[in-house]
Amino acid sequence: VAVSVAGRMMLKRIMGKASFATLQDASGRIQLRVSVDGVGADTYEHFKHWDLGDILGAEGTLMRTRTGELTITVTSLRLLTKSLRPLPDKFHGMTDQEQKYRQRYVDLMTDEEARLRFAARSKAVASIRNFMVEHGFLEVETPMLHPIPGGANAKPFVTHHNALDQEMFLRIAPELYLKRLVVGGFERVFEINRNFRNEGISVRHNPEFTMMEFYAAYWNHHDLMDFTEQVLRHAARQATGSASLSYAGRPVDLDKPFARLTVKDALVAHAGLSADEAGDAKALHDKLKSLGEEPPAHWTLAELQFGLFEAAVEEKLWDPTFIIDYPVEVSPLARASDSNPAVTERFELFITGREYANGFSELNDAEDQAARFQAQVANRSAGDDEAMYYDADFIRALEYGMPPTGGCGIGIDRLIMLLTDSPSIRDVILFPSLRKEA
Repeated sequence: VAVSVAGRMMLKRIMGKASFATLQDASGRIQLRVSVDGVGADTYEHFKHWDLGDILGAEGTLMRTRTGELTITVTSLRLLTKSLRPLPDKFHGMTDQEQKYRQRYVDLMTDEEARLRFAARSKAVASIRNFMVEHGFLEVETPMLHPIPGGANAKPFVTHHNALDQEMFLRIAPELYLKRLVVGGFERVFEINRNFRNEGISVRHNPEFTMMEFYAAYWNHHDLMDFTEQVLRHAARQATGSASLSYAGRPVDLDKPFARLTVKDALVAHAGLSADEAGDAKALHDKLKSLGEEPPAHWTLAELQFGLFEAAVEEKLWDPTFIIDYPVEVSPLARASDSNPAVTERFELFITGREYANGFSELNDAEDQAARFQAQVANRSAGDDEAMYYDADFIRALEYGMPPTGGCGIGIDRLIMLLTDSPSIRDVILFPSLRKEA
């Protein structure tokens, strides 16, 4: 069978008048048999001096060696692109982790595991997108540059728009624009795109990251939790072939129904408190102090509960668990519970001790939302640079009437970490944020 191939030369063995080389392209590797008889003396002499990393084009006949390896007996060979830099050692590859992040092109070239990891990411994102469309959601694109940052408590990146002569912010979340679309009549919308938060970098945080947010009219937080389970299971099966995963050497089963715990129940189950202590401000304050935390004097009971939850409980939630009944004080965009106005119809999903999703029955009362924005503005005036701004246009949108709506955000990067058993968010972002090289 006559064939024509091209790829990067990853291996070469010079053996007299007949030699072997291995070409690699996006689909895999194949062996070439290059000989004087096949390509001529001049080309063969040139070939002997070509380097690993060079990109070659070859024509020839497909055959199998005595050991059964698929091989092309080359009749025509050309150097298509010269590699001016040597490849890393073929046995050890790139060993410096930061160099892998900086030179992802070399990492992908030399590490099949890295290529498979990012291919799995692509499959997962495509499967989520298809799943959403199949369930009646409309994919939309909302602004990346916001005149007012909103949709999350976070510190934004600030820039200046020259033509408009005004300060603008890279978006920290698309939430308020997506909810405007629900007001406008798009009852199921979603967006998979970048958010930007001018905050710390860690194994779980990158200033530029990918989120999916989706909103459905006439859904509540229970509908959202059920659907979020389905989304994660589907993505796992499409990307890895199974919803039974392993992360850091421990099993993670996305097939089983996800647990559901209130914040207070989680404190009792995982922070060593009794039910009475979990509802007592002094006991919560003392527990936080014992953990080396310094809770602000103005914190309410609900804020103390939430602070202790973050400090002592989150990292213990290995199996998929929805935490529900978040306090109103820490949920400025969520609808208050009809049965208990002190908590909201909000949930967060934790797996492997990390947050993967955050959702709630949306607040659609314009007056209540305006009051909560005012409270956030007061917090900002008191020195909280992550508190929300007052968004008058969003209030105006709510005044036209938003149907009862459920909305959820899923961290795509963290989900890919789980699906590919990757210890750092930088391992699943092609070009993560790094300090500029000196």
